[in-house]
Amino acid sequence: MKEHYSINEILNAIDDLQGKKKEKRFDTMLVNQSNPKKKSEIPSNTLKLIEEAEKTIKSKTQSE
Repeated sequence: MKEHYSINEILNAIDDLQGKKKEKRFDTMLVNQSNPKKKSEIPSNTLKLIEEAEKTIKSKTQSE
């Protein structure tokens, strides 16, 4: 069974599909940006500073 579509109907369908692709990309970008950084993504010198700060805080709370 052959169906006949007007040029406007075809163009509207293409626009709808392209809009859905853009929305999907935007959603994917948001998900990727909201993921917290893994420990391996943090520079090692920053990790050392964080660990030292945590030790200092723990020692101060223990001495009180």
